[in-house]
Amino acid sequence: MRIPVRKQVMWWGIAALTLLVTLWLLGQAVLPFILGAGIAYLLDPLADRLERAGLSRTMSVVVITFAVVLAFVAIVLLVMPILVRQATALIETAPEMISQARGFLDTRFPNLIPQGDGLQQTLTDLQATMGDQAARLASTVLGSVTGVLGTVALLVIVPVVAFYLLLDWDHLVAAIDDLLPREHAATIRQLAAEIDDALSGFLRGQGVVIAILGTWYALALMLVGLPFGFFIGIMAAVLSFIPYVGVLIGGATAIGVALFSFWGDPLWIGAVVAIFALGQIVEGNYLQPKIVGGHVGLHPVWLLLALSVFGALFGSVGLVMAVPMAAALGVLARFLIARYRESSLFTGQALPAEPSQPILVEMVPAGTVAARMRTARMDADRARSQQQIEAMQENLARRDLQG
Repeated sequence: MRIPVRKQVMWWGIAALTLLVTLWLLGQAVLPFILGAGIAYLLDPLADRLERAGLSRTMSVVVITFAVVLAFVAIVLLVMPILVRQATALIETAPEMISQARGFLDTRFPNLIPQGDGLQQTLTDLQATMGDQAARLASTVLGSVTGVLGTVALLVIVPVVAFYLLLDWDHLVAAIDDLLPREHAATIRQLAAEIDDALSGFLRGQGVVIAILGTWYALALMLVGLPFGFFIGIMAAVLSFIPYVGVLIGGATAIGVALFSFWGDPLWIGAVVAIFALGQIVEGNYLQPKIVGGHVGLHPVWLLLALSVFGALFGSVGLVMAVPMAAALGVLARFLIARYRESSLFTGQALPAEPSQPILVEMVPAGTVAARMRTARMDADRARSQQQIEAMQENLARRDLQG
């Protein structure tokens, strides 16, 4: 008997709610495992490609793990010290930049900032607060980053989880496929393929775009001599994970630092503006269309909403899960909208009832049933006669033995 759709939705809804509650209760405990699973998911196509090249699955995973660990160590030893040093200096210099900007506005545009409505005092208090808290903020932020990177969970558990999941990824996918409800297996596979296409296209493509933009911004800003240029370039590239956010925040920061450092030399200020303008042109016209593609379907507003909601609900775990959940919810939303357009709620027309199962009636010539019954009775009589003959033969043989 087929289970009603309403009951199926109820049970699957209970399962999804249980999963969300579990994630909310466990919090940081599951973060290393989620990160490990995400790394394995991103590296699985590379492992498959190495397998097709002739390596075994184990050797492919070992090669990938060695390369990733080597790259991570290189970044920590070569890049992180520069980022930490420039981020600290930028935070400490920010109050002086604000003071200089305020002095410039007071001198050139004395009526732009009214003096009597408290806005001037607000800016003064903001400058004092930033000056007092700069060192504390820098030590807190950088200490938190160092603490996260130095935890056993991220340095030991994540690589181990990623290694074993990457080793058994194909078997895990096959096992999950075997557990799918048979009635909806084809639909679930189609939705999973669309989610995989959206998620993998966004993450892998955006990772390549971030690497290219980070290299361009960091090196170009350092070449023009912009203070903190390496940090600002990397920050702008990483924030470009959300379209237009990186170029707005990074560009505004870079231009502000350029005005503070190169005032009176418009050539270098124009060079900083040109660097971000060129980066934005290349990203919008070549990198995004060629690398990420137009099939991803993760709208910037939808991505920002997912980051805000899941971050508020689940903390750091929610921030990690925001992009996958945004991709999944986007695909499910499009699927439900398509179903809604096919339903009577949209069309206003009642759908015809599903036809009942046909009753199969076998048409045979007259007298067929009676003939089959006579044949069956004759077969039964013949079997009984045979049994009686065999019994009589056994009795005669027994008497001969006794005589």
